[in-house]
Amino acid sequence: MSTWNTLMLQDSASPLMEQLMFFHDHALMILIMITVLVGYMMISIFFNKFNYRYLLEGQSIEIIWTLMPAIILIFIALPSLRLLYLLDEINNPSITIKAIGHQWYWSYEYTDFSNIEFDSYMIPSNELLMHSFRLLDVDNRMIIPFNTQIRLLVTSEDVIHSWTIPSLNIKIDATPGRLNQVSLFNNRTGVFFGQCSEICGANHSFMPIVLETISPNMFMNWIYNMSEI
Repeated sequence: MSTWNTLMLQDSASPLMEQLMFFHDHALMILIMITVLVGYMMISIFFNKFNYRYLLEGQSIEIIWTLMPAIILIFIALPSLRLLYLLDEINNPSITIKAIGHQWYWSYEYTDFSNIEFDSYMIPSNELLMHSFRLLDVDNRMIIPFNTQIRLLVTSEDVIHSWTIPSLNIKIDATPGRLNQVSLFNNRTGVFFGQCSEICGANHSFMPIVLETISPNMFMNWIYNMSEI
């Protein structure tokens, strides 16, 4: 079992999520070192008996405790800014998919192909199969090929929703009258679950998202079968 699973965090399924995990570890290590240093200094101050009644100033230590936080912030800010720019970049997408939020289900439109659009409803508990996940599985999953750059357009028909897949580092608002876009790249096959992360009404917690990643050949077969329906 990986470290992320023991911490109850999902394993990454995209390069950007991997980079975010690395940045998390980087920032956490800096925070641990600061906490240990400050804790040691506080304990030493509480328990030592050193005193100097004529101490009025210390230019050296004042310079050090001014410069050190600035240097630490630079070490945190530079990788953070790099990631912010990478997350907003859309790199020549091969496929564009539109996700539309409704109360309380999602609709998907594959605009690069003709007549492929469907609704995705949560499967009721009394209709679940043995391998299905309660309150997480849907009747029609969003299907994408892996190792393919995809642009996801997100909007809403009624209130503000939020299309979220934690393992892919995607959380984007679906706003009525507005198109938001996000880059989607999955580097392995599998089924990935998410939920609407915006409080959108009474059935907000019953609006799951299921993304299934398959090989490009299987994806083209799926597109062909959907276009025949």
